[in-house]
Amino acid sequence: MIVLSPALSRGSVPRHLLTLDHKPSAAGIVHLGLGNFHRAHQAVYTAQAGGWGILGVASRSATVADTLNAQDGLYSVLELSPAGSSISVPGVHTGAIVAAHDPAAVVAAIAAEDTRIVSMTVTEHGYCMDPSTHRLALDHPGIVADLNNLAPVTVIGQLARALEVRAATHGRPITVLNCDNMQSNGAQTRSLILEFLQAANSKAEDWIAANVSFPNSMVDRIVPATTDAYRASAYELLGVQDSITAPAEPFTMWVMEDRFAAGRPAWERAGAVFSDDVEAYELIKLRLLNGTHSLIAYLGALDGRATIPEARAQDFIEAAARAVLEDEYLPSISLPDGFDVEAYVDSLFQRWSNDALGHRTQQVGTDGSVKLPQRVPEPAVRLLAKGIMPEHLALTVAAWLCCVVPPNGFDPGPHARAMVDPARDRLVAGSPVPLAQEALTRFFPAELAQSNEFVQRVAEYVAVIRTDGVRAAAREAARSRTPHQPQASPAA
Repeated sequence: MIVLSPALSRGSVPRHLLTLDHKPSAAGIVHLGLGNFHRAHQAVYTAQAGGWGILGVASRSATVADTLNAQDGLYSVLELSPAGSSISVPGVHTGAIVAAHDPAAVVAAIAAEDTRIVSMTVTEHGYCMDPSTHRLALDHPGIVADLNNLAPVTVIGQLARALEVRAATHGRPITVLNCDNMQSNGAQTRSLILEFLQAANSKAEDWIAANVSFPNSMVDRIVPATTDAYRASAYELLGVQDSITAPAEPFTMWVMEDRFAAGRPAWERAGAVFSDDVEAYELIKLRLLNGTHSLIAYLGALDGRATIPEARAQDFIEAAARAVLEDEYLPSISLPDGFDVEAYVDSLFQRWSNDALGHRTQQVGTDGSVKLPQRVPEPAVRLLAKGIMPEHLALTVAAWLCCVVPPNGFDPGPHARAMVDPARDRLVAGSPVPLAQEALTRFFPAELAQSNEFVQRVAEYVAVIRTDGVRAAAREAARSRTPHQPQASPAA
């Protein structure tokens, strides 16, 4: 990496690029998860709304937190599109801490009287949730430790212990705002926290019921990992060095329920939408965008494609993506009134074609054992109940398995091998049927895992990928698909 200077700071930043011209004096928001997504999404909305500061909490790595503190709470957002790049500096963070280094400080920050919102982007994997039941995994080592420790290491433990402190001191109301890709994410977070507190024999439940809100939300923006190439582009536009620039696509969306127990920023100034129909927007994002995105990533990685645009450019992958979206995901969603689904689908394929962004297949494919159970089961079970095999959902599961637990003798390629997934340590590669059965039983709801037809179809696609390759499996899915009839009314 080329070392460039001077570094980004309030003294060196070009003033016209700074969204907030002064550092916020206090943090009304504590945000768990200091990764690129938060810094290119919620932080941007908050800076544009004005009047609120954010204390960022990194989970384990100190790299971003230390750099953010050294740069006066500044970093840049590099917006990338084929038409060109632009850059901005939100300037909304009051500081950053690292949870793994000082878990007690995280609890204290959330419990602080001035904190009115605690938000989070820690990915689905960060909630220690049993994917087959959506309940808290009480046997998770981190949860076990947190139930016996007042300096917790898990996100649910940190939230629960902090709310206990607020309850014990009769503190001000607070909002817990989940910004991760989980269906009914606010309600789900509330359930997980209450399950933790019940297991800990806490008496905070009544106070939480009266003083804490858990609005559901949907967030959307494609934000890849930072690379040296992005840092170089940021330097050209900034004129100063920023090692933690957050690259992002131009598209951004945020939909929330307007249920905030202690006030909120005027996020609508930045384009956020407040709606009582957040669940419909969540399903649109989780299934049409995220579910289809996963299939593109797994097929692309197995085809040797490093990025989503490269994968989407393959005719067989585009056809599979349109089939799973139109035939299998879309019929499972009741669309919000006035929602233009055709325009939205067109925008998805344009976003997946953004070669200036270069979102990597290995990044999108990571943690599939946590992500897919949020996306695949309900649409699949719905079709199976009608006697229709969800061919491309079965292909999605099979391609995921071939990426992260490849059958014996099968090389999935470097992009698949680079995917990180808990399933690698929990599943044993073997013949297709036992592998498919074990994977669905371990990670998916029983209603889907107990479908012998679906298990068999996943296994058949694993076998085809192993012997004839991913393109042959996609051809088989295309031959077997049952197109959705547009005149049928979508049903949740």
